[in-house]
Amino acid sequence: MARRSAVDSGLLFAGDRIATSRAISLVENELDGSEEFLRTIYPKTGRAYRIGITGPPGAGKSTLTNKLAQYYRRQNLGIGIIAVDPTSPFTGGALLGDRVRMTDVELDEDVFIRSMASRGSLGGLSKKAMEAADVLDASGKDIIIMETVGVGQSELDIAGAADTTVVVLVPESGDSIQAMKAGLMEIADFFVLNKADRAGAEQAVMSIKMILHFKPASAWNSDVLKCVASEGKGIEEIAAKIGEHRAYLEQSSELQRKRRLRTESRIRELVADKLRTDFWSEERQRILSSRMDDVVSFVTTPYDLAHELINNFRNQ
Repeated sequence: MARRSAVDSGLLFAGDRIATSRAISLVENELDGSEEFLRTIYPKTGRAYRIGITGPPGAGKSTLTNKLAQYYRRQNLGIGIIAVDPTSPFTGGALLGDRVRMTDVELDEDVFIRSMASRGSLGGLSKKAMEAADVLDASGKDIIIMETVGVGQSELDIAGAADTTVVVLVPESGDSIQAMKAGLMEIADFFVLNKADRAGAEQAVMSIKMILHFKPASAWNSDVLKCVASEGKGIEEIAAKIGEHRAYLEQSSELQRKRRLRTESRIRELVADKLRTDFWSEERQRILSSRMDDVVSFVTTPYDLAHELINNFRNQ
């Protein structure tokens, strides 16, 4: 029998901030009833537009997120922000570094900000962050901005979680070359060169545009926009480019395709998690421990032990 969650879904659907906060805590900490709660809210998701903001550390992602949220609020849109911070090595929680740079919108009743720990996710975006985005979606937010921890090459799964992915770079750190190495060229729907008032900005823009010429031709062409996020310069143009990309996705049915792939990927992950949990029973943990001496002494191989464990699982 499914457990009832401690969160009132009706209050969440009405946009209640306390219910929203409790719902995110419920799914983030995998408390009793969290899966049933996610089932309940799923039919209410899919309306919000999801924007991913990513890029290397120090590029000004949080400042840009803050200014974008301000811009959208002037359009009378409800905003949800998920700032994925590095995980504290001591508590496992978020270090909250990003949230302190969002003071312009933090007190706005129609902006909900949640800092979440990356929890060791190599892609910079934990599975729990994506479930939190569903909670914000169900609460009636129009725009959800997901800002990821800057972890370089592995920061790629944001592209699967967002409808539009914006990669933020700065002039002085050789980001154009780093972007190419990290595969950010493939995931960016467009680039933002922040701190464009600094020396080398024009050269950086030209370098990125040159690299973009090597991308395979497609119906949507990536672009490079300049901004000085701390001063609010270029924010309107960035929002316009996001709107342009959204219109392209909707008119070409690409948005539906992206969301279908996102859902399929999520189902695969849920299946893998469930199988992993069911697989490592006490019996198979015991088999693993008891046979490890044979593996490290080369009596048997890791592959043979893996097959033995899998056969045990299948036989049960």
